[in-house]
Amino acid sequence: MARATFAELLLERAGDDHAGLRFEDESYTWAETVRAAGARARMLRELCSGPGDRPPHVGVLLENVPEYVFWLGGAALAGATLVGVNPTRRGAELAADIRHTDCDLIVTDSAHAPLLDGHYTGPTLRVDDAAYPAALPDGDPAPVDVAPGDRLLLLFTSGSTGRPKAVICSQGRLADIARRSAMMGLGRGSVTYCAMPLFHGNAIMANVAMAAHAGATVALRRRFSASGFLDDVRRFGVTYFNYVGRALAYVLATPERPDDADNPLEAAFGTEASAQDMARFAERFGCRIIEGYGSSEGAISLRKTPDTPPDALGVPQDGLEVAILDPDTGAECPRARFGPDGALLNADEAIGEIVGLRAAAAFEGYYNDPDADAERVRDGAYWSGDLGYRDAGGFFYFAGRGADRLRVDSENFAAAPVERILSRWAPVVMCAVYPVPDPRTGDQVMAALELDGRPFDPGAFAAFLAAQPDLGTKWAPRFVRVVRSMPLTATGKVDKRPLRRAHWETGDPVWWRPGRDLVYRPLDHARAAALRAEFAAHGRAHVLTAL
Repeated sequence: MARATFAELLLERAGDDHAGLRFEDESYTWAETVRAAGARARMLRELCSGPGDRPPHVGVLLENVPEYVFWLGGAALAGATLVGVNPTRRGAELAADIRHTDCDLIVTDSAHAPLLDGHYTGPTLRVDDAAYPAALPDGDPAPVDVAPGDRLLLLFTSGSTGRPKAVICSQGRLADIARRSAMMGLGRGSVTYCAMPLFHGNAIMANVAMAAHAGATVALRRRFSASGFLDDVRRFGVTYFNYVGRALAYVLATPERPDDADNPLEAAFGTEASAQDMARFAERFGCRIIEGYGSSEGAISLRKTPDTPPDALGVPQDGLEVAILDPDTGAECPRARFGPDGALLNADEAIGEIVGLRAAAAFEGYYNDPDADAERVRDGAYWSGDLGYRDAGGFFYFAGRGADRLRVDSENFAAAPVERILSRWAPVVMCAVYPVPDPRTGDQVMAALELDGRPFDPGAFAAFLAAQPDLGTKWAPRFVRVVRSMPLTATGKVDKRPLRRAHWETGDPVWWRPGRDLVYRPLDHARAAALRAEFAAHGRAHVLTAL
């Protein structure tokens, strides 16, 4: 009998002595994992309650450690809501996330607690405090009365307005997702590797929840490490892992070993890897790559079929209707036409927004954000905010996230918070932040700056960025374009469309950051040509032409 809630699904494991969770030198059976979740459920009930009839909201500010999984289970069994707090956020932005989601309690540790200093004064629990284990009550896995529609998760994403949006995931939706474990080939003997951050929906939905349903073993990694990937796979006997964006590319960048394919891997599921990276990874490590398109919102899902072109996202899941619509008129965009070299010939008319028709009911909404809900839902359709196009065969392609949304290194964020920071730099008169394509997957940050007449000083700019406490870890611009005057719309707003179309191919001075360090150098013609070649090598030249 299918379990209607994630809490019920967990209770199915309450007497299961099969290995449920492994982390470094620690190991927990599923029975021990559920008992630990029950203890935290009781602690949560004793410590706090939401105002009125609202269940308590517990924010978790941790790396991928067993305590994160225990508190996920604890929230489910307590009928509470877990808020995935993003530790890459900083300062006032982090505090705004916590306030917006009405966190009644923050669970953290000594490494992350300093991020809250001066920004959050509510109750906290430090799981590495010496007194914490003794304060835990005896584990009682019995849940309170929970229903499928009860809110279980709030997972942050970003929108075009720049305000964080917390996606709602109910007990029932997570249980439904968990039951898809068989589609991923997961069974009781599977070992799933969870190195993507648990504050992100991909890790919970495409790994931990499915493993719980299958009775598989979850191998946790604090945070993703490309160099440690294969060693972990062999150490834990990993058969399946989830990924987002550049994770495959990072692993492929590690030195090849003659015995790379000598591993237990069977399959991986993720999003946004390039066709070249998927093929190279499958060949090098001997596993099947299952690529899809979806989001934490859950309203649109595209899957690759055997005949899907390498660069395409695929086709809708059975029962879903998806279209490419003009965001201004709502009309369906013409199908894409391609030249002999694969270049998109009619980008201006073919590119529109990816929309799920009659899919609004599958979207459970954003927490306390009716304006953001209205942005997504119109006349029963779900507007993804993502740009795409569709070919004559019905296959969908991704074309970007719009001028105000960026996805860098698997992290979603909006342009507005970055623009607010850059505007603090004294020489800046006006600035615009927008995504430009990454040669492998996702986006890179580009900023256009209109200065007050002073020449651009790359050293001073880097020093300014380094001094900003609320600059997210992936927000520093990769490219900086210095414009004489910012392009404006008729209403005086910055027009990012020409900036994004030109990317770094412009007559204006462009500076770039070659590596992770805040060191900016002029982008000359030779380097620009090398960048174009890099896109071609990874089969993504079409992304530049689609701009």
